[in-house]
Amino acid sequence: MQKTPRGMRLHIGIFGRRNVGKSSLLNALTRQQVSIVSEIAGTTTDPVEKPMEFLPLGPVLFVDTAGIDDEGILGEMRVKKTRKVIDRVDLAILVLAGQWGKFEQQIVDELKSRSIPIIAAINKIDQVEPSAETIKNLESNNIRWVKTRADKGEGILALRELLLSETPADFLEPRGILSDLVGPGGMAVLVIPIDKEAPKGRLILPQVQSIRDLLDHDATCVVTTDKTLRIVFEQLKVPPKLVVTDSQAFEKVNADTPPDIPLTGFSVLFSRFRGDLLAQVEGTLAVDSLKPGDRILVAEACTHHPIGDDIGRVKIPNWLNKYIGGKLDYTTIQGHDFPEDVTPYKLVIHCGACTINRKEVLNRIIRCRNSGVPFTNYGLVIAYSLGLFERALGPFPEALMIYNQAKQSGKIRK
Repeated sequence: MQKTPRGMRLHIGIFGRRNVGKSSLLNALTRQQVSIVSEIAGTTTDPVEKPMEFLPLGPVLFVDTAGIDDEGILGEMRVKKTRKVIDRVDLAILVLAGQWGKFEQQIVDELKSRSIPIIAAINKIDQVEPSAETIKNLESNNIRWVKTRADKGEGILALRELLLSETPADFLEPRGILSDLVGPGGMAVLVIPIDKEAPKGRLILPQVQSIRDLLDHDATCVVTTDKTLRIVFEQLKVPPKLVVTDSQAFEKVNADTPPDIPLTGFSVLFSRFRGDLLAQVEGTLAVDSLKPGDRILVAEACTHHPIGDDIGRVKIPNWLNKYIGGKLDYTTIQGHDFPEDVTPYKLVIHCGACTINRKEVLNRIIRCRNSGVPFTNYGLVIAYSLGLFERALGPFPEALMIYNQAKQSGKIRK
């Protein structure tokens, strides 16, 4: 039995100054000794993650952070890591120990700028009562709050109830990956090549999650490889509603799939599921403006060990270089190490993001948009460079319209 992937969990960040009891609060919420607790300020240095089942919400990921008032060179590095956590949380707990100042307002402003719901825990109530000014600031920022004493478990039940009430609606009603394209009773054919990228004895996350999405919505699927796809079509009495392929097999699957059957890629589906498909389609169109030597950022959500024929380091560069007729300058980053400054790059190419949550991807898209840097993903740029973009967007009328309008206006190659 596999645990729910981190990318599909509600991310709850715990923020506040040093020594306000953030780690104690996390331990109380999870009923486990997740974080080290000490009277010494600055005990938590790196973000501490704790996945758990938080009923009735289901799977969540708590992220405990270093104090936002940390000092010194190392302290500045810790604060920087804390601020990066903001990019990926869906809900925030601001922990106070009675006081309100510039640090609290700064973190609130950053959270609000990303439309992240905030609740407050006024902790250590046995030592200090919140001032009238603190309550006034909470109310003026429309932040709901509870009093807690984490070391004794006081107020934790009320805090849990507040977390439930402030959970974003889109998490309570999760988005589908492809079930809406197939419909109840419909069938999809999932094409999964068996190559070096496929873990032995397993399927990769986007494939597993797609299968589960179909089962959850009363649809069915046939799973096959690119080598046996034609045999599947010969055996099926009714054409499938959709064919989905690993992007690396786009050319062969396109050749073997009848033109009247919608076709797209797993990575294209995840462009919609994990991010903003329309924004990434617009970003893909920037490929035609690239010139040899331009800098490209390739962003991978997971931290897998690259193989010799790696998709992000070898295959996509080869296809893209061939399309523009020259070599581009590629930089690859992994995990949460997305750069603050993306202006040196002419294009950002992101993976399907199956291991991180949608909030983090959307914040990356916003950062690039604010910097005027186009943002796309693996499947979209592969389909574009292979001349299969129009077909890959077939199941998504709004996205296809963006492409067709650009083509008619003469902004891209026809």
